[in-house]
Amino acid sequence: MSMSIVDSEVRGRVEFDLAELHGAVVDPGMDSMRLLSETAMAFPDALSFSSGAPHDGNHDLSRLSVHLERYLRHLRETGVPERRIRRLLFQYGPVNGFIQDEIARMLVRDEDIHVPAEAIMVTHGAQEAMLIALRGLCTSPGDVLLSVSPTYVGIVGAAKTLDIPVKAVHEGPHGLEPEAVRAAAREVRAEGGRPVACYLVPDFANPTGTRLSEQARRELLQVAAEEGLLLLEDNPYGLFAAEGDQLPTLKSLDDKGCVLYLGSFAKSAFPGARIGYLVADQPVTEADGRVRPLAAVLSKVKSMISVGSSSIAQAVVGGILVEHDYDLRSATRELARTYLERLAATTSSLTEHFPAQRYAEHGVRWNTPRGGFFLVLEVGFTADLAAMERCARDYGVSWAPMSMFHVDGGGDRAMRLGFSNLSTEDIREGISRLARFITETPRTA
Repeated sequence: MSMSIVDSEVRGRVEFDLAELHGAVVDPGMDSMRLLSETAMAFPDALSFSSGAPHDGNHDLSRLSVHLERYLRHLRETGVPERRIRRLLFQYGPVNGFIQDEIARMLVRDEDIHVPAEAIMVTHGAQEAMLIALRGLCTSPGDVLLSVSPTYVGIVGAAKTLDIPVKAVHEGPHGLEPEAVRAAAREVRAEGGRPVACYLVPDFANPTGTRLSEQARRELLQVAAEEGLLLLEDNPYGLFAAEGDQLPTLKSLDDKGCVLYLGSFAKSAFPGARIGYLVADQPVTEADGRVRPLAAVLSKVKSMISVGSSSIAQAVVGGILVEHDYDLRSATRELARTYLERLAATTSSLTEHFPAQRYAEHGVRWNTPRGGFFLVLEVGFTADLAAMERCARDYGVSWAPMSMFHVDGGGDRAMRLGFSNLSTEDIREGISRLARFITETPRTA
């Protein structure tokens, strides 16, 4: 670093060049979430397809106290002493949280995942779970994370923050392809690295909306076992399949301990609580011979990142779980129908403005997910941040450039459309505005 005490005395204050800071701060790709948020604030009247926020029309302020009281009653009914309850709510709580029992029961009911409570760590959203998992698993400079690409920007950001290199595994038309994972792992080894884990969102992925078939899930587990890889399964959207159309999670199919499961209540229960969880039941033998689940051992990392997760937020989420008998899948059926209606409104509006039989004329196409929050729209020009800002300013609609989500470049002529927090009326109006922007923007070779 070029800054020094002498420099600061001469200049009167400490100053930095951006290049002097950590690579995670310098990298422009780390700015994507902030830029999208600031664009939304800069153009508040624009209809926003740039967000991945969950629907907020079902939130009721009066229910906060109800959920909290329900969890307190649950603790009393299970024999927890009043003094212990007061400490849980008002003091620093256990590092790994105190609603693991409730989460474990939910996982059995919703996902057929059977793990002991001590194999669950409660985190500050799934983002903290990613940081903790990566910090625990990656131990040397040669360790590499494989990730589906395009991918959720948070996993790339977590890896860059920890100086962990990321190897892209390019997504096929139906999601991550197992043999592509095998090839990527072997390529990393051939270059002298060690592929440690592969990150993916099997159900309605952010940003593409793709979903892995059950056969592909089983094949991926086999590849992971044969290649000595762990799979980081992120599942924020799995509850929102059409009724009867859900697929088993990788974790529920895993019989070899290859999967670490990342969960969150942000989409299903309470976004503002910022409560997520890490399921890591792989046994770890410690120096004294004691064997504990990986999640329990990783508490050392969490204690140095956030000390613990909010007690009040955990209690509210715990109350929601108890109230619904640990069955969030049934409790979110109406919400799932809302998202499916919004997906249908998005695709039908796109079809109205860009008929498939006229593709040669307009050059626009999109994928059609079976659920989730997102789809990808391909256009005939560069769809970058400058184009998005112009669209928001001049046409009153925003979106997210797909280039933000590619690990190693790509997606320059594509947009991610997030429809989860727009009414069907706003979706139709937003697609109409977007269609005008697209048709009035010159296509490029």
